[in-house]
Amino acid sequence: MRFSDVELQRLYTDYRGKAYTELREHYEPGYAARNDVLNTVIDYIPDIENFLEKYLTFPINILDWGGDTGKNTPFRNRCAAFDIYDISGNQPVSGAGIVSRNDLNLKHYDLIVCSNVLEHVPYPSDLLNDIAQTMREQSVLYVEVPFEAIMRQEEVALPQGKRHWHEHINFYSEKSLRCLFDKVGLDILELRPFRAITGGAPFHMFQIACKLK
Repeated sequence: MRFSDVELQRLYTDYRGKAYTELREHYEPGYAARNDVLNTVIDYIPDIENFLEKYLTFPINILDWGGDTGKNTPFRNRCAAFDIYDISGNQPVSGAGIVSRNDLNLKHYDLIVCSNVLEHVPYPSDLLNDIAQTMREQSVLYVEVPFEAIMRQEEVALPQGKRHWHEHINFYSEKSLRCLFDKVGLDILELRPFRAITGGAPFHMFQIACKLK
């Protein structure tokens, strides 16, 4: 199932706000408590920064594409400038600027972050193409996507244990990610599966650092 632009706007405006949380709680009892965890700052930002630092030359300008409030943006306290492009309309953290699509090609960014976004969008290659158009030769793009349980199984005939299908509509393996990035003309500097503990629970993900080919 692929969302239309109108459906995406409706779903992610005031994302995880009061109305959204109440609706999810109705269909998924216990979601509100989980949402409290999701709205906190993640515990593994130092791991992201360690992963990326060898590819960056400071000071850096950062764009967080789909970064919500920016609370989980790596290096946000060590950068020269920090912008967010996001459709949620949520109030950004102190020090972050909000940019429109028209602003993106007018600025230069050393690090572009696209974290936990590609699993939500109907056409991930289109989104990566849009991001690539904002990159310069020295720009580094950091992408993070969940390594879902149904993708970690050696053989998957049916998505066992996947009860609710709503936000995440794309599911990635290492092979599919490499194909996707190659298709849009991005050169992977490093790709690794990573397991972190956030909110007291394990979270499996892929971390990718890449540049223009």
